[in-house]
Amino acid sequence: MPDDVEMRLLRHFVAVAEELHFSRAAQRLFLAQQALSRDVRRLEDRMGARLLHRTTRQVTLTPAGTLLLGRAREILAIYDSTLLELHGERRSLTVDVVGPGLTPTLVLARARQQAPTVEFFARFHTGTEAAVPLLLAEKVDVTFGRVPGRADGVRQRPVRYEPIAVLLPDRHPLAEADAVPLEALRGTGVCLRAGNHATPGWEHAVLQLLAPFGVDAALAHPHVQGVDELAQHIRERNAPILTMTTQPAVPGAVVRPLVEPVALFPWAMIWRPGTDHPGLRALHEAADDLAATHGWLTTPPAAWLPEPESAPHD
Repeated sequence: MPDDVEMRLLRHFVAVAEELHFSRAAQRLFLAQQALSRDVRRLEDRMGARLLHRTTRQVTLTPAGTLLLGRAREILAIYDSTLLELHGERRSLTVDVVGPGLTPTLVLARARQQAPTVEFFARFHTGTEAAVPLLLAEKVDVTFGRVPGRADGVRQRPVRYEPIAVLLPDRHPLAEADAVPLEALRGTGVCLRAGNHATPGWEHAVLQLLAPFGVDAALAHPHVQGVDELAQHIRERNAPILTMTTQPAVPGAVVRPLVEPVALFPWAMIWRPGTDHPGLRALHEAADDLAATHGWLTTPPAAWLPEPESAPHD
């Protein structure tokens, strides 16, 4: 049996496992990289198992490391929450989930189940362009979406490659099909700016998808939010709306998957470096669990992703 393990060793291992990079993890912990490496080796000795594969190019988790990561997050969340309660504190975590019913709300719901003693506050913003400045100003702790360009001062990880779908008036000719080929949207006046999911990061991705097919995207109207307004919009325009599979039900409309190609929207979770909170660990664990259970990070053959997410990474 391994000796008792200090919380510090678990905390340092979790940072390396989440960053998969010793230098970034050391910066996050305000610790020397040499000391961090020593602590991870000490934890491996205590566990009697190799937790990380290290090469000059990358760091990856071993099967034992993957198992320990989930357990370590649980242990740290209980430990930190207990300390806060003993001192009469309940430190909350503010999470921007973009809009009701979308993928980030599923991650938050799972995190709340797994960390019931953590107080989460959900906020709705219109994408990372609005949320990241709030994140850096410490008015939001975590947000979801895309950061297509360079964003200094934040950390991010992939959460889900969500299939793009089409919201159709229920009497639209394309509503009779089980799936809608992208080519079939040509000349339909398809809309891409309606729905709570329609952030600038979404628009940046979908314009890339539509451009090679010559689909005329209807851009000259305001951003429509909320189910009621979306229902009104689809009645008035009688045109398809690009959406996601998590689109909440809209009266008078149906959702059909987009095919040829199967197009995916890359959700990422974004947070400030140095954030050490049991709620953040619960969000990481929730994202891991949902990805493993539902294949959120699996891409089907010939699937489409926008740039830069589609570019190969070293």
